[in-house]
Amino acid sequence: MKTFTLPGTDIVAPNVVLGLMRIAEKTDDEIRTLVQTGLDAGITFVDHADIYGRELHECEARFAQALDLTPSQRDALTIQTKCGIVREGPYFDFSYEHILESVEGSLQALRTDRIDILLLHRPDALVQPDEVARAFDELHSAGKVRAFGVSNHTPAQIELLRRSVRQPLVANQLRLSVTHAPIITQGLAGNMLAEDQSITRDGGGILDYCRLHDITVQAWSPFQAGFFTGTFLGNPQYAELNRVIDELAARYDVPAIAIATAWITRHPAQMQVVLGTTSPERVAGAAQGSDLPLTRAEWYALLRAAGHIVP
Repeated sequence: MKTFTLPGTDIVAPNVVLGLMRIAEKTDDEIRTLVQTGLDAGITFVDHADIYGRELHECEARFAQALDLTPSQRDALTIQTKCGIVREGPYFDFSYEHILESVEGSLQALRTDRIDILLLHRPDALVQPDEVARAFDELHSAGKVRAFGVSNHTPAQIELLRRSVRQPLVANQLRLSVTHAPIITQGLAGNMLAEDQSITRDGGGILDYCRLHDITVQAWSPFQAGFFTGTFLGNPQYAELNRVIDELAARYDVPAIAIATAWITRHPAQMQVVLGTTSPERVAGAAQGSDLPLTRAEWYALLRAAGHIVP
């Protein structure tokens, strides 16, 4: 498993992350097996959010209950969680009070005294950056949160926060897969009027912005074909892509899911892949793509096979 020191922190992180948004209905044994499979592959970084589960903090609590971590086991893990989405309304809330309340709930649910990385979930249009800064300062000085970041934020939204927040924003969790790659493909089709992928979305240039500012991109839904419409792996609607994936999988003697992982980890932005699967077999397979040395030709062949224009 490839690891790196997360810029802006002293956290040594793997480039594959175990996302735990779907464990609410799993048994303790199933959760332990899932996490241990990740650990055996070198995945020592887990991703949560306060809203994951049927109830607030449910997946965080199920994780803690199933693992029942000793102090040394806790120290060996990087635990990341997110706050800011309020499902029953007001839907998005980056207020000082909500951030503090959410973190206290996460600490209790996770049975830990600190969160390694706290991300602000989907942007709050009513954000007041000074309130976010005040909350971050209190949480950091109290040792309750070690590092901070965002999720699904544009360059301008990050700049707005950075005007007030003193701590580095070390991560931005963004949707990315070979079939959903606008943060990459937009830059390949600049000034090509007829191509949809040339359209500037979300302020444009978020991947390059993150690279310039030492913000680690964490790719969520790395195997999803559409917005929670199922994986592209083995999907007949993506026959050409799967043909190329299977060819590369045979060449490198790895499962197909490792190639889909490697397409992201091969990028020089040193991104992390956030797995959402609850299948131990798929976790182990995806982990094999952590440091797979796809060539430029292979990387672009996958992009083209996914239907993106490569001029």
